[in-house]
Order: sequence, then structure tokens, then C-alpha cells
Amino acid sequence: MIAIVDPDTGEPVGAMPVASTSEVGEALDSARRAQSRWARTPAAERAAAVRAGAALVRERADDLAELNKAETGRPVGEAREGVLAGAATLEQYAELGPVHRGKTLLGAFDAIDMMVPEPRGVVVALTPWNDPVAVSCGLLGAALVTGNTVVHKPSERAPHTGDLLGRLLESVLPQGVLRTLHGDGSVGALLAGSSEVDVVAHVGGTATGRSIAAAAAVTGAKTILENGGNDPLVVDADVDPVWAAEQAALGAFANSGQICVAVERIYVHEAVAEPFLAALCAEASNRSLAPLVDRRHRDHVHAHVADAARNGAEILTGGEIPGGPGAHYPATVLAGCEPSMRVMNEETFGPVAPVRVVPGFERGLAEAAQDAHGLAATVLTANSAHAQQAWRVLPAGTVKVNAVFGGAPGGAAHPRGLSGNAYGYGPELLDELTQTKVVHLGQAIERKATS
Repeated sequence: MIAIVDPDTGEPVGAMPVASTSEVGEALDSARRAQSRWARTPAAERAAAVRAGAALVRERADDLAELNKAETGRPVGEAREGVLAGAATLEQYAELGPVHRGKTLLGAFDAIDMMVPEPRGVVVALTPWNDPVAVSCGLLGAALVTGNTVVHKPSERAPHTGDLLGRLLESVLPQGVLRTLHGDGSVGALLAGSSEVDVVAHVGGTATGRSIAAAAAVTGAKTILENGGNDPLVVDADVDPVWAAEQAALGAFANSGQICVAVERIYVHEAVAEPFLAALCAEASNRSLAPLVDRRHRDHVHAHVADAARNGAEILTGGEIPGGPGAHYPATVLAGCEPSMRVMNEETFGPVAPVRVVPGFERGLAEAAQDAHGLAATVLTANSAHAQQAWRVLPAGTVKVNAVFGGAPGGAAHPRGLSGNAYGYGPELLDELTQTKVVHLGQAIERKATS
């Protein structure tokens, strides 16, 4: 059983049974049997089913948000926004699915040549706890509208949220098209390592992503991985340091730092370092944060802070585990950080802002680029040449200039390095979940009649 404790109060939330090996095998067999029939279902009918699922998710938004809050500590209002974003994503893919198309080619006059997208088959979706409905709906919606069947394992840190989402969507789909299983990493490994699986889509930690890639190298499954990030923020000399600190605080402390594209390390020009640090500490001190997902994760976050302090960083604010129940941790600002510190070269995924003062923009940009991850990066600068240089040289799937969050809808990026591969969202996700077949239809020479 998976036992869940409320990270705010420390009180039990509930327990969820772990899928057995036989249940994993049965779910994959059922998905394989259902896949051919689902692939032959007209695209408009598949889309209608996904749209009906989106309506149910909207109807139960409050219930899903309450479960999300109880399991992970995310404030109900923010959790509800995530649920509604998930419903909107399902609706988006319901619209995009039927118009996802191939190409005709210019061949011989008496032939037809086409490139046709076809579903890949059985998809395993392994989804995270920090935004469990929105992320799951993206992967599930795109896989279903393109004719794939799905076995979904939500994070063991948010199983009740994932279970309700699964039941809502399964209720509008034919049997076997979607199945939700629960368990820890061992269940995920069984699913990802099965030869019955055609695609493994995973949003989560880097270590898990690397193990999935290794398993897929044996089975031949396609992987869609959005894994950990260590996203830098570079602050130039010509920006308002108070505004820059507000941006840094938003990027580092939103959702208690538990966002895949959170600001994980900060490089600030020495010309604005002093007022920037003062303003950032004020931002941190004035923030009342939701708890971290559990005490195990809090121990991980605090270990990064303690390592930095042992190696010479100065804790300007925060950095202490509070007493009382739950898994709370304060917004923390570190100064004097060095590249060798864990807080600078590993994903902390908590409300920690490690700051390194650099002598110039070029140095900050160079150090920001020296990392094995490549999810996202942000640069704050009023210099258009610096902005151009930054997005060109930073090895990340997403580069943001003068805003830590935001951007037009529909954008899709390739994570780099340890942060994963493939488009994980946007219209391009439909391409990832289909495979292209080239078809040539020529003219046969008819058999001549014999007398």
C-alpha cells in the first residue's frame, strides 16, 4: 500500500494499493488488444471521447483540487488552476487530433504518394506530482486522440488525484483504451521495461528518466522525456535590481520551488549585486510558502542548503527546518555560491535561491551555459545585443528574456542533455506519438483475358 500524509498537517490522507506484477501484465495485454480497434475508430469519435473527458474534469475540478492539496500541499486555488489547465489541454488535443495530417508527394502522374501518420501503439505515461492533472492531461490527451492506448501510472506522491482523473477519463472510453495503475518506482520500471510497450512518456526526475532510456534501448520503445532541470537566471547590470529580484523570487519560490522550470541558480552582475540581494531577501522574508510535498523531499532540499553552507556559502535568510508538523521549509537565499556546490549543479526543486556574483554579463552567461541539464533558462537585460547572444548560446530547450514565466500558447521545445528529449507538449506532441508511413499507390497492369 502507498500511504499518503498531508504535508501541511502531518495527518494521514489515505492509502492506495500497489499494482502487482500480474496486474501490470494484464493492463498491458488489455491495452494491446484494444489498440487496433481504437486506431480504427474515426478520429472525430476519438476526439469526442476526449472532449467528454475534459467536461468531466471540469465538473470535478474542486474535488481534484482538494485531493491535490491534501496529497502535495499545493494551495487549493493553484491546484484548481492546474486542473482547469488540464481540462483545457484535453480540449485542445480534441480539436487538434482530427486535423493532424500527413502529406501528399509529387510522384508519377499515374500514381499517388502519401506520408501518413499512424499511432505508435501502447503508450506508458509516467507522470509527476507537482502538477499532476495538467501534465497528465497533456500526455493522455495527445496519445488518445492519435489512436494510441495508454497505461498511466501517476506519481506515488499523488495517487488519489491520479486515480480520480483516471476514473473520469476511463468512463468515457472503450474498455482497455486507458488504464490507471498505482505504485512506486518498481511498478514504473515494470511498465517501462516491458516489450509490450511502444512509447514511454515520462515527466519527472533525471535519474528515473535515465533508467527509462536504458530500458528503452533494450526494448526499442520510443521515449518522450521531460526530466529535471537546473535552470539558470542571468541578471545584467542595466536592469532595475528590485524588479530583477521580484522576477528571481517568482522563479525560485513559486509553488515552493517545485516547478520543473523553476529558477535553480542565479548569476548577478556585480554592479547590481548588493541591491539585488537586499531586495531578494526582502521578497523571501515576506513570502508564506506552502509545504514541500513530503519530509523526504524536504530532507533533499535541506541537504543542498547544508552542503552550500559547509562549503562557504552564506545563508542570508531561511535555511532552517522549522519545528511542528508537516514538511514546511522557508524561502531561502544563499550568497557566495560556487559552481562546485550541489545547489548550483544539481536540481534542488525547492524554495532556494542560490546567488553567484559575477564580474560581467559574459561570465554569467558562460557559467549559466556550463551545465549538463538543458530544460530552460532566463536572462534579464535591457541590452538587445546581450538578449540575442543569450538565446543563441544557452543550451536549453526554452530561453526566456525578461520574464521567468510566460510565453505564447502552443510552444513546444526539445529539452537538452540530462533534461530529456522530444516534444512533450504543444501540437508537435502529436507528431511524437505517431509514426509516419510512406505509401505509393501505383497502377497495376491488368491481366489480359484469354479466349
